[in-house]
Amino acid sequence: MSENQKTSIGYRDVRRRSLLQAGAGLAGTALIPSFLRPAFAVGVSDQQPIGTWPAGVQGDTVYIGAAVPRTGSYSVQGEDELKGWQLAIEHINNGDPLLQKIAPKVTKGLLGKKVDLLVADSGAKPNDAVQEEQTFINQNKIILMTGSTSSAVAVALNKFAQREKVLYTTGISGSNDTTGKDCVRYGFRQNFYGETAANAIGPVLVKAFGKNRKAAFMTPDYTYGHTVTKSVNDYLSSNAGWTMVTNQISPLGTQDFSQYLTNIANSGAEFLVNVNWGRDAVLSIQQAKQFGILPKMTLVVPYQIPFLAQEVGPELTAGVYAATDFWWTLEDKYPLAKMFVDAFYKKYNYRPEWGAENSYMSLAIWARMVSEAGSFYPPDVIKQYEKGETFPSVVGDVHFRAADHQLVRPVVIVRGKKPADMKNKEDYWEVLEVVAGDSVMQKPDAFGCNLGDYV
Repeated sequence: MSENQKTSIGYRDVRRRSLLQAGAGLAGTALIPSFLRPAFAVGVSDQQPIGTWPAGVQGDTVYIGAAVPRTGSYSVQGEDELKGWQLAIEHINNGDPLLQKIAPKVTKGLLGKKVDLLVADSGAKPNDAVQEEQTFINQNKIILMTGSTSSAVAVALNKFAQREKVLYTTGISGSNDTTGKDCVRYGFRQNFYGETAANAIGPVLVKAFGKNRKAAFMTPDYTYGHTVTKSVNDYLSSNAGWTMVTNQISPLGTQDFSQYLTNIANSGAEFLVNVNWGRDAVLSIQQAKQFGILPKMTLVVPYQIPFLAQEVGPELTAGVYAATDFWWTLEDKYPLAKMFVDAFYKKYNYRPEWGAENSYMSLAIWARMVSEAGSFYPPDVIKQYEKGETFPSVVGDVHFRAADHQLVRPVVIVRGKKPADMKNKEDYWEVLEVVAGDSVMQKPDAFGCNLGDYV
């Protein structure tokens, strides 16, 4: 078997260049643990076929297709996400105690079937992600799609999921549009997003720095960047009289930010609000330091990037305020966070960033919904999500909103630590506040959500 077709318990890695060879690797699924009984009828009802159902659930194994960036500007975050999915698949198949806290009806496997993960590199490109998922649908009859990191990918996969009638849970997606104007019946999001980030970090910034300040924004030119920048600027301008003196918009994958930083240096701004993400955020912050903009201006990261402090160095993130989905020291507050951090560290030898937390929780929640519904039939699973039942997570009790398929969950406010204050090599951020999700979310219809049909 080639390097690109490695199979381990719970997942199969299929890289873009070897997708057409994936069928040859499926023979490995014959080695199924004895606890997984053939159950051709499990999860199948007398409903009419829809999407990949029931074809995708008629064997001993059901497949999930993940389109994740393993190359390009968001590859570091993509690899972290992938590890979270892999751990979740392992926990579903093994009936891990952490998984069972979230999905108590899951024992070993899901409705009597092994769950397997197929992985392809999206490069954070929407068209590539859709093509990869289409291949998985055609070849493997996947019953769930996941992955994004880029909200442009999430929006594209939302629309694709609704068209194909195959469920989709986002990877990282910070755009308001994902569960706003581009929401769909077949799509669900676990993580926080622009509006919740703005409404959580806004009061912290105003308390720390006061009113009537001047800010320069750096914005990536796609749906994530535009919606996050708008939400943050709207909050600060409306509630504290802050002024956006310049908004420098750059394409994803920019290497040289000098033209944008020159404009910022001459803008008279007191704050640099950097909405860039992944490698773009790292490069733009490093170059802002080289330009002398930092520390002259105060850096704010309204939507925290996994591994940012590690990559730019804690000297540059010390004192920086950020909003995030999860930070590992929450293990001191939430028992499930402790279980997750310990399991992740044992498997991967580092403490998880929030991309891994998001991907783990997304699949754990999906397993809960399938097991509670007692069916893989997509409308049954969707309606289980839409019941809005409260369930435990690594950040406390959470629930989904039926009207827009957004998880109601806390937003975590952190501040970067000085190197001298770090207790270990991964102790980059201090948790300042855990803000209740329902206090920072807009009304479900505020951003134009219209979910669409079940069938």
